[in-house]
Amino acid sequence: MRRRPLVTLLSISLLLHGLIGWRLLSALDIGMTATLLGAGAFVLSALLVPAPLLVRLGHLPRGVGEALAWAGYLAMGLFSTLFVAELARETVLLVAWAIEALRPQTLDLDAWRTISARAVLLLAAGASLVGLLNARRTARVVHVDVPVRDLPPALHGFRMVQLSDVHIGPTIRRGFVEAIVRRVNALQPDAVAITGDLVDGPVERLGEHIAPLSRLRSRHGTFAVTGNHEYYHGAADWVRAWRGLGFKVLDDRSVVLEHAGARVLLGGVSDFSVHRGAQHARAAAQAALVQDPVSVKVLLAHQPRSATAAAAAGFDLQLSGHTHGGQFWPWQYFVPLQQPFVAGLHRLDRLWIYVSRGTGYWGPPLRLGAPSEITSIRLVAAD
Repeated sequence: MRRRPLVTLLSISLLLHGLIGWRLLSALDIGMTATLLGAGAFVLSALLVPAPLLVRLGHLPRGVGEALAWAGYLAMGLFSTLFVAELARETVLLVAWAIEALRPQTLDLDAWRTISARAVLLLAAGASLVGLLNARRTARVVHVDVPVRDLPPALHGFRMVQLSDVHIGPTIRRGFVEAIVRRVNALQPDAVAITGDLVDGPVERLGEHIAPLSRLRSRHGTFAVTGNHEYYHGAADWVRAWRGLGFKVLDDRSVVLEHAGARVLLGGVSDFSVHRGAQHARAAAQAALVQDPVSVKVLLAHQPRSATAAAAAGFDLQLSGHTHGGQFWPWQYFVPLQQPFVAGLHRLDRLWIYVSRGTGYWGPPLRLGAPSEITSIRLVAAD
């Protein structure tokens, strides 16, 4: 049963690579030897794409597993851009064919096929390289001011730094995490908020790579909620590991921060995939409960679609991630099929929602049109 997903993914990969390879190589007019080499490259890529799943299912030596994961994710990223570019090329060729059918000898279709195939290969290679560099760099700091009604002067400028969707795993390791920690600490935040999908693997494999997060420094500490990927790899184990790093895990509960004489409620809910509908609404309402008055209520919720429950519970601000902002074009246009917000600051009734594009990446080391971010959230008084 464990092999079935691998066989399915390999079959799909071979089919898609074969189709795209045939369409491109047949148009290039590059001779038999080059065509055979190109076909071999497509076959190799098709075999590499399922490699990360093979690593997850198997028990490979650590070095071999990491190398296979890197090769597979790089192949996946390159083929993703190639696939999108080829779809655009097929659309252009269809238009060209229609023009030629209506007005014969207007266009040289053979020349269009060859030139467009070369353009697709160059575009895919260039976009993949740029996307790789974007993904692997340390996330930039995005500064966001959130206006809060009746904010007391003591909380004006209260700063939370949000990390989300780091996905520490096969290609994001200790050095990547250490660079994030240095950048966060330089901001001297009042609190650090981690909104899920911090990891992408089991504790026994990634413990050494999350260790630098214990060095996060802020006035009130580091607070976290689980995302869907924690549940793929043993959420209970990860919650224990996070607590060992000094995190305060806020799944379906809250804490009150005393700050310069004012009070901030910081609540959290487990990922939306764990409990939905009425159960999720009850969890949000429970996280909003407080005995003594507070000035601001902030909810950490991995998925933006927790916003309806957060608004009903009376929160002022929700911090979320999950979407990666689409991660690479054109997937940001498909995110709204599942989530109400893709990225940035939004409003639902009196609730502000900020959706991070993510601090790392998932799967292919590729970011195009959706840069990673470390988010500096500052509370300010509303006009």
